[in-house]
Amino acid sequence: MTSRTRPAGAAALAALLLAAATGCTGGSGPAAGGPTPGAATGAVRPGVPSAAPGGASAPAGFTLVASGDVLPHDSIIRRAAEDADGGGYDFGPMLSGVKPVVSGADLAICHMETVYGEKGGPYTGYPAFKSPPEIAAALKATGYDSCSTASNHTLDDGAAGLRRTLDALDRAGVRHAGSARTAEEAARPTLLKAGGATVAQLAYTYDTNGYPLPEGQPWAVKLLDEKQVIADARAARAAGADVVVVSVHWGTEWQTEPDRRQLSLGRALTASQSGGRPDIDLIIGTHAHVPQPYEKVNGTWIIYGMGDQIAGDMINHEGAHDPRGNQSSIGRFTFTPPRTPGGRWEVTKAEFLPQWFDTASGRVVNLGAAEGGDAHQEEIRDTIRQVVLGRGAARDGLVMGR
Repeated sequence: MTSRTRPAGAAALAALLLAAATGCTGGSGPAAGGPTPGAATGAVRPGVPSAAPGGASAPAGFTLVASGDVLPHDSIIRRAAEDADGGGYDFGPMLSGVKPVVSGADLAICHMETVYGEKGGPYTGYPAFKSPPEIAAALKATGYDSCSTASNHTLDDGAAGLRRTLDALDRAGVRHAGSARTAEEAARPTLLKAGGATVAQLAYTYDTNGYPLPEGQPWAVKLLDEKQVIADARAARAAGADVVVVSVHWGTEWQTEPDRRQLSLGRALTASQSGGRPDIDLIIGTHAHVPQPYEKVNGTWIIYGMGDQIAGDMINHEGAHDPRGNQSSIGRFTFTPPRTPGGRWEVTKAEFLPQWFDTASGRVVNLGAAEGGDAHQEEIRDTIRQVVLGRGAARDGLVMGR
């Protein structure tokens, strides 16, 4: 971001028996805003094993949601202070509009674009961000499980800022991928559990705004390189990942269409296979400030760019206020277990949920669930939908969710 802004053991068996006896899913049912279980042909209900050949239990499927850049400009920091009513900074209210969607998923991934300052500040917005660490707790409370932390702002406050950010996410219970405090941490894939699957999240950035990697720490930030991404994806498989998700900070700012590098790298990464199985199962992009299309390439979904989930009023490269900087989407994907042992976990339902950050109220709005005849919101929703579907994703089954 460079733009300016104006301002499975015995317990599992017992749970399965209980679910069979009571006829329930073992939980409280789908959360508001969550997908309808089993809506797609062949989909399984998250958390419920399905019958496998020979009467064995197959692993449960899962839903994954992913959202765009969390980018706290000065105006966002001020709003969080107001929402805390003198008690520090509270970013929870900003995200409350999407909490049903995020918490209703089996696995939720965010993008933390900035680094955190020291407790108590000072905090800064553009151009060198230092954000209040209270954001981490708000992300956790909203339901996020993991965040990508590789961006062009990861080194805005050097190695110290990077460390503070990961420490704060750890304290909040939010996993992370893309930056690291040690070589050992950098070498380990981030492995997450969702339904009956182990999911790896890998994350990379195209650049660090010219800031050099900390001396003696070439592993501190994962830089985007085709061969490295493929090698890491294969290593994640070897470490036990059933599904590999790649978060990428890439693209051209303020451009709704993916640029040539996004297209060529997307094709290369989705074409990579080992043993007849794709190395990567989903690519989720950030950075461009504006929504970009979804596309199924070589049988794998790519979100070229989700846009900014949280950001202040945005000024584009022409020096004009650009409302697209507060438009974004959430991707939601339903994964079902392989039909044969060792096969691929398939996406059986793909959805996008249009989002808008209302800078006047300081709140994220889920436009997919918004009701009433608000012409302004309908216009924004239609704009996002047109962009997201601009590369023919509807033909491959992408639909707008709520």
